Amino acid sequence: MEAWIVLTLLAITVVLFATEKISVDVVTLLLLCTLILTGILTVDEAFIGFSSGIVVMLAAIFVIGAALRDSGVLDAVAQGMARVLGSEPTRLTAVMMSGVGLLSAFMNNTTVTAMFVGPIVRLSRQVGISSSRLLMPLAFASILGGTCTLIGTSTNVAVSGYLKKHGLPELGMFEFTGIGVTLMVVGVVYMLVFGRYLLPERLEDSETLAPREYLAEVVILAGSPLIGQGVLNSDFSVLGFTVVKILRDRQEVGAVSGEHFAEGDLVLVAGKVVNLIKIKKIEGLDISEDVELRRGGVKMKDAHIAEVVITPRSRLVGRTLRESQFRQTAGLSVLALMRGDQSLLGAIADTPLKAGDLMLVQGPLDFIRRYEEDAELVVISDHPGVASGMTRGMAVLGLFIAAIAAGSMELLPVPVALLLVALFAVLTRAVSVETAYENIDWRLLILISGMMAFGEAMTSSGAADMVAGAVVSLLLPMGSLAVLAGFALLAMLLTQQMSNAAAALVVLPVALRAAETLGLESRPFAITVMLSASVAVLTPFEPSCLLIYGPGKYRFSDFFKVGSGLALITLVIILVMVPWYWPLKAQ
Repeated sequence: MEAWIVLTLLAITVVLFATEKISVDVVTLLLLCTLILTGILTVDEAFIGFSSGIVVMLAAIFVIGAALRDSGVLDAVAQGMARVLGSEPTRLTAVMMSGVGLLSAFMNNTTVTAMFVGPIVRLSRQVGISSSRLLMPLAFASILGGTCTLIGTSTNVAVSGYLKKHGLPELGMFEFTGIGVTLMVVGVVYMLVFGRYLLPERLEDSETLAPREYLAEVVILAGSPLIGQGVLNSDFSVLGFTVVKILRDRQEVGAVSGEHFAEGDLVLVAGKVVNLIKIKKIEGLDISEDVELRRGGVKMKDAHIAEVVITPRSRLVGRTLRESQFRQTAGLSVLALMRGDQSLLGAIADTPLKAGDLMLVQGPLDFIRRYEEDAELVVISDHPGVASGMTRGMAVLGLFIAAIAAGSMELLPVPVALLLVALFAVLTRAVSVETAYENIDWRLLILISGMMAFGEAMTSSGAADMVAGAVVSLLLPMGSLAVLAGFALLAMLLTQQMSNAAAALVVLPVALRAAETLGLESRPFAITVMLSASVAVLTPFEPSCLLIYGPGKYRFSDFFKVGSGLALITLVIILVMVPWYWPLKAQ
């Protein structure tokens, strides 16, 4: 009965993770409570994962990443990379993917993707390439780069922690680097040979790569030269704007021939970002949002306009701008909203926001920077990077590299080494204590801790034995490699709808039990599940893919179209190389 309860809970959890109707951390905590109430796990067994060294290690990595970002080190890396990439598409893609993959091997892949979205979008505009041709390779490179080292992704760390908890040797820092590098190289080659023909060419304005057009409300002030000018032949046309409609005394006035502008008119115009910035400098015109902000006591003299992407961690996700009181709390105004290739120009304040949405915001630079530092928004254009505390940032980077080396040589436990670096970053004020806490992905830590306990429930209840028996009985006639392939495919399919770490920790106990039943080595099964769960390229649900979904103007089907071939190739490589490195049967 306990086994069936656990399997039922697994099915419900997978559905809830996939639909995201309830936050994954809430689902995880509800799952733990249910396991305790049914007597399948004790309180200590359910919450032991929260005290593991794995959680400490991941929290430290989040803090170190925030310090490197805030100090300007990652900005400098991104800008330097943009300078050396050049403008030839094939070379640009190859160098960009290689550099991002290398960095992602030692940092959280979502953080790496977020840091490079802006520079890559700006670079694509400079060289005349659609950003949709570069952003998906960027996300895929960060995902594959995470398979190269133990700390490349939280999935690797979680699997290693599970092995240690169950009395098996934990994974070494570079134990599977050979396979990870192979996956990374093959991923680059695939995108250069096949992927570039499958990538969409999403042009941002009609048939050119001109900047996106946004809608803005402009007020005609007293003394403006526009007063008295004809609507269809005015300075707005000279400034590069299209007049959409006019509001005069709260009544709509048609933008038709014979109509003239008057003082106090609220004019809805469509124009490019660069032209919207010019309006702020023209006497007699003002953006209405600026007026509202000034009424709230915000000085708009140095206001900036920036295109930003909403991250999966943002408090705005699932809420409207009106509900969140974004203007009042952030001191910023939203001029327009885009979702994929669709402009959402009407009722922006009442539109529920989603991760990956693209917004045009305006306001003081430090206000925009504050939201970027909180990892709620990623700026992709018109926001100059501010490099501060570079010396402290470089010191953190040096210590980070030293910590990785010390951990790999077993001079220090990896959690301790990384925690010392994080503490150094806080003590030297490379990152503030508040920012450090805000940048820790608590939902991910709860998810990993809870799913580690669920893995224990899978084993202790006998559910792992049941599933392992079913998989083995179905695939064993085709050989032990077929059984391994079955678990690899299961992990890869689950990871498209749920967290990579969660998918790995769900499949791992079942795979280990199957290996034990067949008298096979456990390590190849563990590493196969871990690597397969990292390849989330078939859907845009992976956080790295969500970050590029809006800026690249992608559709859901684009990921399956481009990623299916890559997923199949990586699956074959994993099934060939893992048994070669770690034989299924003891020699």
